[in-house]
Amino acid sequence: MAGIILVAAYALIFSEVIHRTLAGVIGAVAMVLTGMIGGFYTQAEAVIAIDANTMFLLMGMMTLVVLMKPTGGFEFLAIRMAKLSKGSPVRLLIYLSTAVTVISLFLDNVTTVLVFAPLTVVIARMLGITPVPYLMAEALLSDTGGVATLVGDPPNVMIGSAAGIDFNTFLFHMGPIILVAWFTTLVLLLFLFRADLKKPIAGVLDLDETRVLKDKKALLSVLFSIGVVILLFFIHHHFGLFPGYVAWIGVALALALVRPDPDELLKGLDWPVLFFFSGLFIIVGGVERSGLLDLLGEQLAHIAQDPEKLLLTALLFMWVSALLSAALDNIPFTVTMIPVIAHLETQGVDVMPLWWALALGVGLGGNGTHIGSTANVICVAEAERTGIPEFRITPLMWLKKGTPVMLATLLISSLSLVLFFDYFRGA
Repeated sequence: MAGIILVAAYALIFSEVIHRTLAGVIGAVAMVLTGMIGGFYTQAEAVIAIDANTMFLLMGMMTLVVLMKPTGGFEFLAIRMAKLSKGSPVRLLIYLSTAVTVISLFLDNVTTVLVFAPLTVVIARMLGITPVPYLMAEALLSDTGGVATLVGDPPNVMIGSAAGIDFNTFLFHMGPIILVAWFTTLVLLLFLFRADLKKPIAGVLDLDETRVLKDKKALLSVLFSIGVVILLFFIHHHFGLFPGYVAWIGVALALALVRPDPDELLKGLDWPVLFFFSGLFIIVGGVERSGLLDLLGEQLAHIAQDPEKLLLTALLFMWVSALLSAALDNIPFTVTMIPVIAHLETQGVDVMPLWWALALGVGLGGNGTHIGSTANVICVAEAERTGIPEFRITPLMWLKKGTPVMLATLLISSLSLVLFFDYFRGA
C-alpha cells in the first residue's frame, strides 16, 4: 500500500492536476492513515520522518533572503553580473552556474541556490529575458558539482562517515568524474537552451548599480549575518552544530541588527515549498518504514555476494540509486543502503566500488526530475513566483532538459567505473 500511495502522490505531482504542495500534503495524510491501519507507520514516526535540520536550514536561509530583498542588494548584484557578461546570455549562464557550482563544492548546494535563485530572477527581470535556462542550469550544475566533495551533498557526508573516507580521498576519486560530467552538463544545457540564449542582452549596461541601493545599513547587516553563517558552515562539524541551527544564528543576528516588521517578514517566506517538503518527508518515511527499500537492498546484496559480479553490482547500485533518487529523497535511500553495504564488508566483499557507486547514483540521479533534489524544487518555486506563465518550469519541461543531463552524466560515470575499476577498489 505504501508503494501505491507513493505512486499516486507522484502521479498528482507530475500531472499537475493539483499543485504539488496540495499533492504532498494529501499524500502525507493518506500515508499516515494507511500506515496506522496497516501497522507499519505511526503518527510519531511521521513527525520524526520530517527532517528538521533540512526544514530549519530552508526556513533560516529563506528568512535571510527575505531580509535582503528590500535593501536593493539583489538589484546591485544583478547589474554587476549583467555588465560582467557584456551582453552575452551564454556568458551570463556560464558565470552564474559556475559561481553556484564552486560555492556548492564547499557549502550545501541548497544554501547556495536559495541565495542565487532570487538574484537570478532579478537579473532576468532587469534584462527582460527568461530566467528558466539560468535557474535550471544553477540547479543541475550545483547538483552535479556537489557530488565531487565530501561536504557538497548530505549523502556524501553519510557515506564518508560510514566508509571512513576522508575529504581528499573523496575528492580524488569523485573529482575527475564530476569534472567531465559537469562540462558535459554545461555543453548539453547550452545546446538544449540555444533558442533562449541566442538573443544578445542590451539595455542595462549603462545603468549605475549604486543608484538601486535603498538601505545600505540593512544590506551590510544582512551581508554580515550571511557571512557569519557561511563561516560557521565551514567549521560547524567541529562544534557539533547542525547546519539548520547555524542558519538561525545568522537569522537571530540579522533580526537584532535590522529589526524588521515580523508580519511582513513572515509574508515573504515560501510556505508552499516548506509544506511540500514536509509532506514529501512523511510520504518517503512511510515507504521506508514499510520495508520496501529494505527489500530492494536485499536483492542488490544477493548479487554482490559473487566477486565475479562486483563491477556489475557497482553499476547496478549506481543506476538503481539514481532512478530512485530521481523520484524519492536521496537521504532515506542512502540511509538504507549504508547498513547493506557495511554488512557485505563483514562477508569479505570489497565494498569500496559500491560506496563510490552509491555516491554517484544518489548525487546525479536527483537531476532527473523537478522534485529530485531540494535545489530543483527551490528553482521551480522561484520561477513560479514571477507570476508569468511562460516562465514556469513544468514537470514535462524538466523531463525534457533534466533527464538527458542525468542520463549523460550516469553514462560518463558508468564508463569511468568500467575503465578505471581497479582504482575504485579498496583491495
